[in-house]
Amino acid sequence: MIIFPAIDLYEGKAVRLYKGDYNEMTVYSTNPPQIAEKFVQAGAGSIHIVDLEGAKDGTTPNISVIEEIVRSTGLFVEVGGGIRSMDVLDRYMSIGVGRAILGTAAVTDEDFLISAVARYGDRVAVGADIKDGYVAIKGWTEKSRYTMESFFDKMQSLGVSTVICTDISRDGAMRGTNLEMYRSLGERYSLNVIASGGVSTLEDVRALSRMNLYGAIIGKAYYTGSIDLGEAIRIGQNDN
Repeated sequence: MIIFPAIDLYEGKAVRLYKGDYNEMTVYSTNPPQIAEKFVQAGAGSIHIVDLEGAKDGTTPNISVIEEIVRSTGLFVEVGGGIRSMDVLDRYMSIGVGRAILGTAAVTDEDFLISAVARYGDRVAVGADIKDGYVAIKGWTEKSRYTMESFFDKMQSLGVSTVICTDISRDGAMRGTNLEMYRSLGERYSLNVIASGGVSTLEDVRALSRMNLYGAIIGKAYYTGSIDLGEAIRIGQNDN
């Protein structure tokens, strides 16, 4: 299982939200590339980045920071947040991003999703942010008409290869991840599922790894010191 340490960007800073609430934001660093370098030193080969400003308004205000991380670290970078047009998608791909995540656009613009997958194949992933059993959009501020299951069914039918699934109620709350949800998804779908939200302990990492999930994202637990990133990476590599 691949461990993706995470950086959420807001105004060029590395921050974390509590349950997706922009009013409950903690700034952890004013130098995100330095954080990414620490990930490398811990043994990470991949990183998950979200542009929180882009997630709300569909722009790319932090693309220069992301480009610096791509260039300086050599990490496989997956990026989400506000990718709602081919122009924005092309911009991210042109700076060397390994995988771009479509969130709101995957729900609201099926034609764009189909075109994106046709152009970039498995370099396009979809983010499924789950709130009360439904997929949330626009930076988690609105609930869509899709249940989690109906959305996953559709993504699989459209040829999407990777879905990053977040339980919003667990994100940043440090109370464990939703193991039942991920077990169900792993058993039901052939998609590469990346678990996100509430991965708070090495036991969470170990339990997810034993489900043979494709990946898990570690966010707040890294910044608070609750998870040793190097150890989490070792568990992901060896504990199946």
